[in-house]
Amino acid sequence: MSPDEDGHGEPGFSRRGFLGGGVAAAAVPLLAPAAGAAPATAAGDDGLVDVRIEVNGDPSSVRVDPRATLLDTLRERLELCGTKKGCDRGQCGACTVHVDGRRVLSCLTLTATVDGAEVTTIEGLAQGDELHPMQRAFIEHDGFQCGFCTPGQIMSAVAMVHEGPAGSDDEIRERMSGNICRCSAYPFIVDAIRDAQQVMR
Repeated sequence: MSPDEDGHGEPGFSRRGFLGGGVAAAAVPLLAPAAGAAPATAAGDDGLVDVRIEVNGDPSSVRVDPRATLLDTLRERLELCGTKKGCDRGQCGACTVHVDGRRVLSCLTLTATVDGAEVTTIEGLAQGDELHPMQRAFIEHDGFQCGFCTPGQIMSAVAMVHEGPAGSDDEIRERMSGNICRCSAYPFIVDAIRDAQQVMR
């Protein structure tokens, strides 16, 4: 066998051959599943995992790819689209939900890691037709403009109050700093949270 065409490396093995064949062939299996949604059910050794969660008080069982995020499972499999996909990198807070009462970024949380947990989304805050005090406060104070970040803002705010009410507007701003509003409705969001926490105590 002869060395590669550059005159380097192991005989019979070239960089061009590796890049042209080996890497491309290795990448295809990793990229292919991302092109389409995983099937709801599948038989055999398909690599999927069964996850049982309670979502907004209702037991659910889903069979998902171990790499599936809680955000995608909620939106695409359970059709709960109130939780928004903003940056999909954990930077904006639009996807905030509660897992066992704690706020989490669902875009960074794997569905497989919440097996057996209680998940609450924005759809689960209201009691029938009765809005949650935080939802009412956001409406009363115009705590939103385009509304895209609002579900995450509200879910984060509710959890923040449950962690312990804020003592000042500055503390509210600090503890809500993980939630971004591109419309810059921050003064009204702070007003809404300040009033809602009085009712929630």
